[in-house]
Amino acid sequence: MIIKPKNLSISRCIPIVFLMMIMVGLASCKQPPKEQFAQFDPIIEISKNADSLSVSLKNTIAAPLQFSATSQNAVLMGLLTDSFPFVLSAYADTSLIFISNDLPDSPKISFGILFGDPDAPFIPPVLELPFTKGKSYKILQGYYGEFSHNTTFSRYALDFDMAIGDTVLAAADGIVVGLIQDYKYGGSSRKWRDFANLITLYHPNSGAFTQYVHLDHKGSLVALGDTVAVGQPIGLSGNTGFSTVPHLHFNVLRPLHGEVVSTPVASIGSYRGEELTRGSIAWY
Repeated sequence: MIIKPKNLSISRCIPIVFLMMIMVGLASCKQPPKEQFAQFDPIIEISKNADSLSVSLKNTIAAPLQFSATSQNAVLMGLLTDSFPFVLSAYADTSLIFISNDLPDSPKISFGILFGDPDAPFIPPVLELPFTKGKSYKILQGYYGEFSHNTTFSRYALDFDMAIGDTVLAAADGIVVGLIQDYKYGGSSRKWRDFANLITLYHPNSGAFTQYVHLDHKGSLVALGDTVAVGQPIGLSGNTGFSTVPHLHFNVLRPLHGEVVSTPVASIGSYRGEELTRGSIAWY
């Protein structure tokens, strides 16, 4: 593609000295979008009537969810503490009623939502590699990767050196419970962390969730609620969110009380998870 300087209305991020620098200038000025997308949309409704407060919760996905609730109002917080965290099973709904003569006129409650039931049985999953048989990919980061696999949410994640548009497969039988596919870009700054396209699968037999992250724009091949089989194509790899190069970030998650954490696998393909270290090659 040829870009003619007379057609440029570009950026002042860096001086344009050479035509080759134009695309670099554009990339350096790119900012995360203002709009953020959610993996799914639970329904939460609050209504107050005299001395009673009703909190209605609806789980809209095929996996249990853990709801937490907090308020800066001391009376409300005292009431909420007795009922939250609250776990709703798949597609379930409930209404919680709180009674007090001291309820504020305009109750303000903040809710947190996490995947899974922390009290349900959990079995480290046996998985297949998340790509097509006959392919092989270098590991960019493995367990405890220093660059970004150094938190409780990512310490056992695996980064596969997949190109944009490569096919991503389900690592086990599961159900699609999270989906984001409308982001277009990514960047090497951590400010891009919350702007990646991804798919989350729930695996009822083990209690685990698997996430496939940095997918391409509109790169999902499945929809929320779909049941998928191991080895089924579910998406296209990309470079969205906090990503320095195109790759697939693959993570196995376990629900605990108040958090969801990255967890090691029993096996993935013919490998133990800890065998897939930086620079090694994973293949069928």
